[in-house]
Amino acid sequence: MSERIYNVLFLCTGNSARSALAESILRKDGRNHFRSFSAGSQPKGTVNPFAIKVLQSLDYPTDNLRSKSWQEFANSDAPVMDFVFTVCDNAAGEACPVWPGQPMTAHWGVEDPAEVEGTDIEKEAAFVAAFRYLKNRIAIFTSLPLGSIDRLSLGTRLRDIGRIAGATSGREKAS
Repeated sequence: MSERIYNVLFLCTGNSARSALAESILRKDGRNHFRSFSAGSQPKGTVNPFAIKVLQSLDYPTDNLRSKSWQEFANSDAPVMDFVFTVCDNAAGEACPVWPGQPMTAHWGVEDPAEVEGTDIEKEAAFVAAFRYLKNRIAIFTSLPLGSIDRLSLGTRLRDIGRIAGATSGREKAS
């Protein structure tokens, strides 16, 4: 991999679960090569406590995780993104801001663990599953030869990553 540092933005509607998980995973697993960010089209204002609990239990960083609007990353003073990944079907279907720098985009939908009803153990298990699916996608992404692959091939590979185990198959309920 080249010495370049790539900026990656993970998007979801509420920016309280999946996108925050992905930001933390890439922050740890991709450090030295990637800077990770997350945001939402309609941020909830806080990161889900189960997301924080799962990340901490697996020794992933939770410092500075916050639920924020994707508009922060559309401003002229925001970091220019190299990659933008939607991790929920609702965000994938929304009209996104125009991202400066024309980043590569792909949809990596994962079921929303925050929608799971039941006991705390069942809810936590849903967050662990979402973490695992996102970690697998991110591991494949970080192993790509980004410095030597052409844009068309890279786009195909990024879309393929979104189709591996755990991919959502349809539209989520509006929240």
